[in-house]
Amino acid sequence: MWGALRWLVRLYVSGMVLVAVVLGHTAPALASPQWSWPLPAPHIVIEQFKKPAQNWLPGHRGVDVAGHTGEPVLAAGSGTITFAGNLAGRGVVTISHGPLRTTYEPVSAVVSVGQHVNRGDVIGHLATGTSHCSTPTSVTCLHWGLRRSKDYLDPLSLLRSHVRLLPNKTVHQARG
Repeated sequence: MWGALRWLVRLYVSGMVLVAVVLGHTAPALASPQWSWPLPAPHIVIEQFKKPAQNWLPGHRGVDVAGHTGEPVLAAGSGTITFAGNLAGRGVVTISHGPLRTTYEPVSAVVSVGQHVNRGDVIGHLATGTSHCSTPTSVTCLHWGLRRSKDYLDPLSLLRSHVRLLPNKTVHQARG
């Protein structure tokens, strides 16, 4: 009987680890309540984050999320607007979240510098025009960036859940 019980426990734990790995890589359905996607669903990442070896070298310093022109752009987390305007021909919004900063482009901003926003607040609308996204013309994309000080980080890391398996008390009591 104990052999069968151990086998079932191992099967259960293996299944939970597999589910945790799959959920961690495909959808942030269990995302931290502190952070959320900057565009309404569906969430399709067109280009992943590719950190350059040095800040001045080529790379992709954020992720590109597919969207549609005019779609609301949402604050990924609560913070203070530290930039809202044009930069190199694109509308950009930057939100400071303590030591972290998120950036969103191309955006027609509806917020202003110094304004506090909560996670999920509309900060602007996805704009047309100059965009570095290599997508079909019918799709616009949002470039979403994340920095801590001078370090570029993957903004998708804000959405990834950390799954921790806890011991099943029933199994421990049965052994006891």
